[in-house]
Amino acid sequence: MEFSKLKQLVHWGPLLALFIIFFVTGWAALCTLVWWPVAIDDIGSIIHILSIFTWLYLILYNFFQAAFLGPGFVPLKWYPANTEDRSKLQYCKICEGYKAPRSHHCRKCGRCVMKMDHHCPWINTCCGHTNHTRFVLFLFFAPCGCIHGSVIFILTIYNQLYRNRTLYYAVATKAWFSFSVYTFLLTFFALGMAVGVTLSVGFLFVTQLRSMWKNETGIESWIKEKADRPREDEFIFPYDLGWKRNLQEVFTKERIPRGDGINWPVVEGCDQYTLTMEQLIQKEEKRTRTMELRVVEDYSGYIFPLTKGFRTFISVPCTDEPRITLSKGDTVQVTRWKRHWLYGDKVMANDDGKNRVRGWFPRRCTKEEFDNGMLAEEKKER
Repeated sequence: MEFSKLKQLVHWGPLLALFIIFFVTGWAALCTLVWWPVAIDDIGSIIHILSIFTWLYLILYNFFQAAFLGPGFVPLKWYPANTEDRSKLQYCKICEGYKAPRSHHCRKCGRCVMKMDHHCPWINTCCGHTNHTRFVLFLFFAPCGCIHGSVIFILTIYNQLYRNRTLYYAVATKAWFSFSVYTFLLTFFALGMAVGVTLSVGFLFVTQLRSMWKNETGIESWIKEKADRPREDEFIFPYDLGWKRNLQEVFTKERIPRGDGINWPVVEGCDQYTLTMEQLIQKEEKRTRTMELRVVEDYSGYIFPLTKGFRTFISVPCTDEPRITLSKGDTVQVTRWKRHWLYGDKVMANDDGKNRVRGWFPRRCTKEEFDNGMLAEEKKER
């Protein structure tokens, strides 16, 4: 295994995920030894303890597969074979090539990702074309194991409160492990952790299942939503092949999604560039909405800026998108806005597109361009 693959795990996301996995599994095994110790003459106890470690194996296997397989990256300096098709694709200045259909550039991975859904901090890479199946299986097995662990923790807490140390026929001598006050509190902690993982990861699994059902990524859902606007022609999402075919595209015998990550099966009436051309239209509309503003207040880039007002402090954008550092006199091109925050690109001298600086910053940093909390252009339209 390459050292770079192992280095990928040296990040708060994978380390925290692995800690939770091993802690919940290990504590569930210890609790089991209290009220249902393993005994050679008790086949049920053997099956039960083996089931705990079976969950561990399935979770870890799919976790490492999702992390190490990676999402699949568009080759650097990639371009379509037909030169006429280049006008239908977006160009990535960082990768010095065109973005293949369904691909997007990830600022954290530093590459254009095939069929990018999102960047997952828990595996410290993107969820994309190549690792989609393994990622979804990880999302399925993690809640299953945590549900099993939660049942064990609840039974353990109950029996420690209302039984004499052990449930196993009330014979304490058969227990391999006895509880103290501290271990009892740790069981509560493990229960909270298991329930939290079940709810959060379970919700993410349902979200991914809905995406696979429609054969669309989270980013493509956003593009579809913006495409639903008054227009002369009807936009048809090209990749929804029907729910059975959609699932078959991801779940295969090889546990690797079909296709090469560049060319995709599409519905009748669409082609490989139906979605990319819609993206180009939306990009152009975005440029027409862009406003160039002058910065009048410094901003440190902190997520919770204490010096920018109470409303700004409590209404920070709920997103993993970055905040950018600004100095008085800088120029920013704003493309999105909320009541107290703006999102845009910082205009750089000699910008070649490779060192793009964009993100959120407090709206009051450009207060000269506003009137009563409204962009001048917004007020003009009203």
